[in-house]
Amino acid sequence: QVQLVESGGGSVQAGGSLRLSCAASGRTSSMSSMGWFRQAPGKAREFVATISWSIGSIRYADSVKGRFTISRDNAKNTVYLQMNSLKPEDTAVYYCKAMVGGLYDYWGQGTQVTVSS
Repeated sequence: QVQLVESGGGSVQAGGSLRLSCAASGRTSSMSSMGWFRQAPGKAREFVATISWSIGSIRYADSVKGRFTISRDNAKNTVYLQMNSLKPEDTAVYYCKAMVGGLYDYWGQGTQVTVSS
């Protein structure tokens, strides 16, 4: 099992920045990737960004390319999401996800990000 704890959410005005963190514990040696998803009110959860744990390959949703940056600290078992030039449509609960062994997904509890215009 992997436990995930997110932090760093909050409220910001449009154009501002926030940095999310997600710390993993438990079977972290078996993690193959970590990523971020988000869910706005009344909408389905959607992919934001992912990073592979070994070689660090990265993928972003088109909606955040050029504004968000995902990174990792393997020693701390932590993944980060630096969010710049935030827009009101980025408002959502942001969830961290870890994939273990290519088979199992673990989710964090979510952190609220609110962007006001």
